[in-house]
Amino acid sequence: MHYMLVCPYLYLLNHTIKHPSIAYYMSTSQPGKKMSSSSPEIVVTSSPDGPITAYDTVSGTTLACFTGSRSPRHGLALAGNAYVAASHISSSTASGSIHLYNWWSPTALHHLPVPEPVAPLAATPDGLYLFAGGLSGSVYSITIPSGSILRSFPAHDKPVSSLRINSDWSLVISGGDDGTIAVVPIFQLVEASGEESPSNLTLHRFVAHDGPVTSIIACMGLCHPTIVSCSTDCTCKLWSLLEGRNLQTVAFPCVISSIALDTTEAEFYAAGSDGLIYKGFLKVGSTKEANQSRELVTWAEKHGGAVVSVVVVNEGKNLVSAAEDGSIYIWEIERGQVLMVLGNDMEGISDVVVAKGISYGKAYGLRIGNDMNEFGGGNLGLSGKELSSKPIKDTMGVEDVLTVAASDRRKAIDMLESAIRVYERLLELILKEAKGCASKNGETEEDDMQTH
Repeated sequence: MHYMLVCPYLYLLNHTIKHPSIAYYMSTSQPGKKMSSSSPEIVVTSSPDGPITAYDTVSGTTLACFTGSRSPRHGLALAGNAYVAASHISSSTASGSIHLYNWWSPTALHHLPVPEPVAPLAATPDGLYLFAGGLSGSVYSITIPSGSILRSFPAHDKPVSSLRINSDWSLVISGGDDGTIAVVPIFQLVEASGEESPSNLTLHRFVAHDGPVTSIIACMGLCHPTIVSCSTDCTCKLWSLLEGRNLQTVAFPCVISSIALDTTEAEFYAAGSDGLIYKGFLKVGSTKEANQSRELVTWAEKHGGAVVSVVVVNEGKNLVSAAEDGSIYIWEIERGQVLMVLGNDMEGISDVVVAKGISYGKAYGLRIGNDMNEFGGGNLGLSGKELSSKPIKDTMGVEDVLTVAASDRRKAIDMLESAIRVYERLLELILKEAKGCASKNGETEEDDMQTH
C-alpha cells in the first residue's frame, strides 16, 4: 500500500514566499528567541461566517488569512504539508464543496465538487487522500489534488459528525449523529473495488452514545489501541479499538464538543458547551478502575460562548481552545491558566487544527518537516568518553535524560505491538476479501462450463 510508505514530513526548499503575511512572519522571526518547541506550531481556525486564519502559537501573531469558505463544524484539515482543506457550504444554493488552499495564497487553489454537503474532514499526513463525511451518513474517499471520488461508504444512518485517522494511517474512524462509531481500514476505501456490503468493509461499527458523536481521538492507550469519543449526551468514553468494548465513561455537567489528549495519553481536556475547559484522567488499569468515577478538574477562566475545539501544542506545554463567540485562548497546561488571548474579529469559530514543523532558517528558506523522530528519540550528542569526563552532577543530569529516552523506547515498543495487533485484524479482512473474490470467480467458471 504505497500511501503508507510515503514519509509524511516533506522539505520545501528554495521557494519564494508569496503570501505577504507568511513573508512578514518569516522576516520578523528571531533565531535566538526562546521558543517552547524546536519548531513553531501554527494554529489554523475556520469559521462558518468568516475567513480561515493562521496564528503563531508563541507570539499570537496572525500569519495568514484564507478567504472564500463558509466552513461547518470539524470542516478543516491539513492535507500533508501542501494544502489546507476546508468544507464549504454555499450561502446561496446550500450545495457543498471542498476548498484546497496552499500556504502562500489567500484564495482557494482548487474547488473540489462533492455529491452532497459535507462537514467533517480528515486527511492522510502524506496529503494523498482526503475523507469527507456527508449529510447522508456516507464517508467519501477523495484523491488530492484532483478531487476524484474513489469510493463512498454508508457509515451511518444519520449525518457524519466526526472523522479521524489513527496514528499509523491504517484506519478511518467516523462518528455519526446516530450515536454510532465506525472503524474502516483505509485500504478498503482507497484500493478496494466492486460493490461490497458495509459489514465486509468495517472493522467495527457499534453504538457509542445516546446522542450525536461530537469528537473522536484515536490513541495507542496504555496496553492497546483505544478510541476516546465525546457526545451531546454529556459523556466522554474510552473504547478498545480492536474490540469496540467500552473501557471507561466520564460524565460531565454539559455537552462536550471536542477533546484533546496530553502527550502521555493519560489525561484529556474537554471543551464544554458552558464555556469551560475540563481536565480528566484516562489511567485505566483494570475494569474496576474503569467503572469508578474520577474527579474532573475545571479550569477557572471561561469563554463567552460554547467551546467548540481544543488542541494541545508546543510539546504538550500549551492548550489552545476556541469558542463560538470567536475567542481563542492559549493556556499553560501545568497551571491551567490563560497565557494569551488571540485577536479575532470572526463571529464564530467552527474548527481548529495545528500545523507542525513549519519554520524559517536562513540557510534553507521555508522548511516543512521535523528533525526529531515520532517518539522524540533524537541523538543525545554524547559519547561514552564525554560522559566519563563530565562531573558527577552533570552526569546525573544526563542520566535523567537517558531515563526519559529509555521510557520513550518502551513506549515505542508498546506502540509497535499494538500496531501489529491492528494489522493482524486488517490481514484477516484482506484474506476474507480474497477468499470471497476466489469463490465468486469459481462460481463464474462453473456456470460457464455448464453453459457450454
